[in-house]
Amino acid sequence: MRRKIVEQYQKGVSQRKIAKSLKLSSSTVHNIIQRFRESGTISVCKGQGRKTILDARDLRALRQHCITYRNATVMEITTWAQEYFQKTLSVNTIHRAIRRCRLKLYRSKKKPYLNMIQKRRRFLWAKAHLKWTVAKWKTVLWSDESKFEVLFGKLGRHVIRTKEDKDNPSCYQRSVQKPASLMVWGCMSACGMGSLHIWKGTINAERYIQVLEQHMLPSRRRLFQGRPCIFQHDNARPHTASITTSWLRRRRIRVLKWPACSPDLSPIENIWRIIKRKMRQRRPKTVEQLEACIRQEWNNIPIPKLEQLVSSVPRRLQTVIKRRGDATQW
Repeated sequence: MRRKIVEQYQKGVSQRKIAKSLKLSSSTVHNIIQRFRESGTISVCKGQGRKTILDARDLRALRQHCITYRNATVMEITTWAQEYFQKTLSVNTIHRAIRRCRLKLYRSKKKPYLNMIQKRRRFLWAKAHLKWTVAKWKTVLWSDESKFEVLFGKLGRHVIRTKEDKDNPSCYQRSVQKPASLMVWGCMSACGMGSLHIWKGTINAERYIQVLEQHMLPSRRRLFQGRPCIFQHDNARPHTASITTSWLRRRRIRVLKWPACSPDLSPIENIWRIIKRKMRQRRPKTVEQLEACIRQEWNNIPIPKLEQLVSSVPRRLQTVIKRRGDATQW
């Protein structure tokens, strides 16, 4: 329509005739023609609008503060911003400003705490094993324990409701103080999944030796069929007890020395994560259902997935070296 108005204006047609032929008001035609005279274009210029309370310089300072104090809450950031910028700022304003800084609030990943000594030992261990090839890592029998709980009542942190439904019983997040749980021991390698042992309660060195005799040794024979292999377990107390180390020495089982607080270096931790994700989807209601689901999902892990996880160990070591022993994304 604006193009038609300008074309007729350039042909010498009066503004009143243009408005009458196009059934528009004279003021509309006048404004379009005047804009064309001043700017030479028929497009509407974007209006200035209300200026933001925080300019580009303020946003740079806000971004730097958020990156420096990553664990601060929005309320704490708002309090700091009001004192720093000497402006009246609301929590919603800071929320929008954080998004303008191309930042967003996420739930942080849970990683074990590492002191300087542990980081140093992880760094040295990664450098010492960096020359190991993928074929060498495929000769390792990985083992670990993990705790599984019955997820009864835990339906998630968020609920869809109106503001008035906050006290509706169907909108509550219900949890059990001491949910029923199972401890699971398992082992795996790039060749396949080993045996699985499930029990209730804790474990000591004597029971751990029984697990090794009844499950680790048969899995070792089945997966490697007499080929040399290296056994891996972490530094839990039953693993490092003197009777456990003596039993492993008598059996002539080569054990991979493992740095403390390093679950991110073991591929079997990813297996536990996969199975726990399946448990959240299936939501078993009893301990018996939980055990059956764990065994079923354990046997459903494909061998290509195991090879992929074991082949990622060299990359994990490179990440540990790059981060000077700190936790990695695995």
